[in-house]
Amino acid sequence: MKRARRQSRELALQAIYAWQVSGGDPMEEARGLEGFEKGDRIFVEALVAGVRDRVGELQGLIAPYVDRDLARLSPVERSILYIGALELAAYPETPFKVVLNEAIELGKSYGGSEGHRFVNGVLEKIAAHLRPDEVGRARNPA
Repeated sequence: MKRARRQSRELALQAIYAWQVSGGDPMEEARGLEGFEKGDRIFVEALVAGVRDRVGELQGLIAPYVDRDLARLSPVERSILYIGALELAAYPETPFKVVLNEAIELGKSYGGSEGHRFVNGVLEKIAAHLRPDEVGRARNPA
């Protein structure tokens, strides 16, 4: 059985993906997904609303670390990057390694064959930018 947080991230990914492709309301998308009622609804809604409400800020965090226009990324990779960047920026209680590992797993499950490596590389750079002390401690343990 999947952990509640992982399932929540999967549901958020599906809702954010649908939002990007169809332009509908991402919260409606999330609430209509199978498994929404059984998961951590509060966390799903927080991720989806956070991405929706802060998409411009998230794009600003991601763009310096991507070698092409964000619109040229697959909607799956872009959605995973949005979720990961949001978690790095807004959820300091979640260790950056957890954010990266969860993004990698989403990439392996839903993205292209090498998408998880791309996502990991971008999110590592964002983590180093947003959480330099935490990343530094992980790279150079005392």
